[in-house]
Amino acid sequence: MQQSTSSSSEAAQGHDTSHDSGLLTMALGAIGVVYGDIGTSPLYAFREALHATGVKDGATSIPFDDVVGILSLFLWTLMIVVSLKYVTFLLKVDNRGEGGTLALMALARSVIYRNTIGFLFLGMAGAALFYGDSIITPAMSVLSAVEGIEVAVPSFEPFIIPVTLAIIVVLFFFQSKGTAKVSALFGPIMAVWFGILGVTGAQHIMDAPKVIIAVNPVYAATFIFTHGRIAFVTLGAIFLCVTGAEAIYADLGHFGRKPIQTAWFWLVFPSLALNYLGQGALVVTHPDTADNPFFKMAGDVWQLPLTILATVATIIASQAVITGAYSLTRQAVNLGLFPRMKIMHTSEKHSGQIYLPQVNWILMTGVIILVLLFKSSSALASVYGISVAGALCVDAVMGFFVVWQIREWPLWKTAALFGSFLCIDVMFLSSNLLKIMNGGWVPLLIAATMMTLMTTWIQGTFILSSRARKREIKIEKFIREYKTLFPGLQRVRGTAFFFAGDPNFAPASLLQNIRHNKVLHEKNVILSVKIEPFPYVPPEERALVTHLNSEFSVVLLRFGFKDDPDVQHELWQLNRTPGTGIDFDWENTSLFLSRRSIKSHPRYGLPGWQDIIYIWLSKHAAEPTDFYKLPVGRVIEIGRHVII
Repeated sequence: MQQSTSSSSEAAQGHDTSHDSGLLTMALGAIGVVYGDIGTSPLYAFREALHATGVKDGATSIPFDDVVGILSLFLWTLMIVVSLKYVTFLLKVDNRGEGGTLALMALARSVIYRNTIGFLFLGMAGAALFYGDSIITPAMSVLSAVEGIEVAVPSFEPFIIPVTLAIIVVLFFFQSKGTAKVSALFGPIMAVWFGILGVTGAQHIMDAPKVIIAVNPVYAATFIFTHGRIAFVTLGAIFLCVTGAEAIYADLGHFGRKPIQTAWFWLVFPSLALNYLGQGALVVTHPDTADNPFFKMAGDVWQLPLTILATVATIIASQAVITGAYSLTRQAVNLGLFPRMKIMHTSEKHSGQIYLPQVNWILMTGVIILVLLFKSSSALASVYGISVAGALCVDAVMGFFVVWQIREWPLWKTAALFGSFLCIDVMFLSSNLLKIMNGGWVPLLIAATMMTLMTTWIQGTFILSSRARKREIKIEKFIREYKTLFPGLQRVRGTAFFFAGDPNFAPASLLQNIRHNKVLHEKNVILSVKIEPFPYVPPEERALVTHLNSEFSVVLLRFGFKDDPDVQHELWQLNRTPGTGIDFDWENTSLFLSRRSIKSHPRYGLPGWQDIIYIWLSKHAAEPTDFYKLPVGRVIEIGRHVII
């Protein structure tokens, strides 16, 4: 495992060290996708931090030390959590070039041979928290941008909610059309956005140049130790500046390490730092701007154009998190955490451009409910943060084990580094948990719901597999005894493929076909699909063929958890490849599937309420013919009753 990871890292390095123009192009793409969420944080983060310290709208004075302390916390949170933890360290902990919570979970489970259930739980928790973020980010970002219109046009206030909802509905309805063409504009638009953030902030730093002393961490520490409980509460607002940090790691496979690092250190971080310093300088000299310092930095003339650009930027940030939810769901399905879902490809060139209708409408409904429930970005600020803080804690724990095992760091060194990261993450999580009664329960409810669905699906699938295993017979034993067990079988021409969860056992569809139809094909292939704990399997390594005798063969198709399992294509490739021993004519070939009709039982299996959930999930799972891309006219499904 260490060897494969090392080679994958070298591949990722090769991807990163392309010529300068390629690096800049990838870095520009990373600016539009990776940093969309964190790039819109200046809209509300500094404002909410001021409010957390007790500053009221229309204040006549704000203590300079408080402003500098808040700014210092912003700068050092960005440097430690983003620059150090994610951009410098975690980007090096890749699963064959891929990052993200589930990729890290799969890597951790592959290198730690004990307590893998614990890593499975952590991975599910991280994924569940990301779904909460996927619902909260569009609501928070779009609403905060539209609220900027009110600064320029006070009479616009009654239209904020309707306009926000209209933008959200259009955004989600647009998903099925694909974003391949529009996403080409994401990078340039967000580059302009970050440029304006930096320029606007730099202009206002001159209002109170002394705010630059905030780069000294002593002021952050002083603020924490002198403000007691207020400082602890304020940390929940400070954390808003790093919402979206988890996307840096999740999008590693899309852009590579160097483009993401280049974009952060050369544009994103300097722009964010300048903007926060500029907002601080503005409220020091003009305390009455504390109600919305970001938009008031632009002045009366540029407020409306800035609002329009901010709205576009928040739509891009929302788009990134929505497509992230699609990608995460596909990984979760392939890893067995969710039932099969309908996946539509919106681009012929890019396999990552996908659309999941079920996920899309659930997200849209959740976003709309949040906007109607909280009605303002300030109110939503109490919802924001818990999901991201929890995900950061998960990444720190799993990152520790992976670095310790794969990088072979000494235990003390790994514990010192990731222990420090975890302490900071836990501190931010604890501060955000104070918001539970004011709306912080929302992401926890979303995460708990997703965790319940995932654990129910895993438990139910395990119970059914264990129960079926007791009734199954080894394929070798079946081959030896089938003529005795089923006398008088008729032989028919052609090839039959029988889907099997475990290729070592005779598939239920094979046994049922023999029992009911009393026939057996000339050639029979046990076909099994396995999802590996790494993101991709090279095409030349996907098919493993074992010939049991002249009548029976086993084909194991291996896919990574980010691969698109196209079984028909793989079989077609296998049929064309000389020397495989798998030769068939589609016109004389049938694919047999076993369709389960699940019934609950009150005395064993899952609790009654979980039975209901599992059966509901099963009924709404995508058809295997669609999910595995099987030739529709050649598939035969044989039903059977299964008790859970």
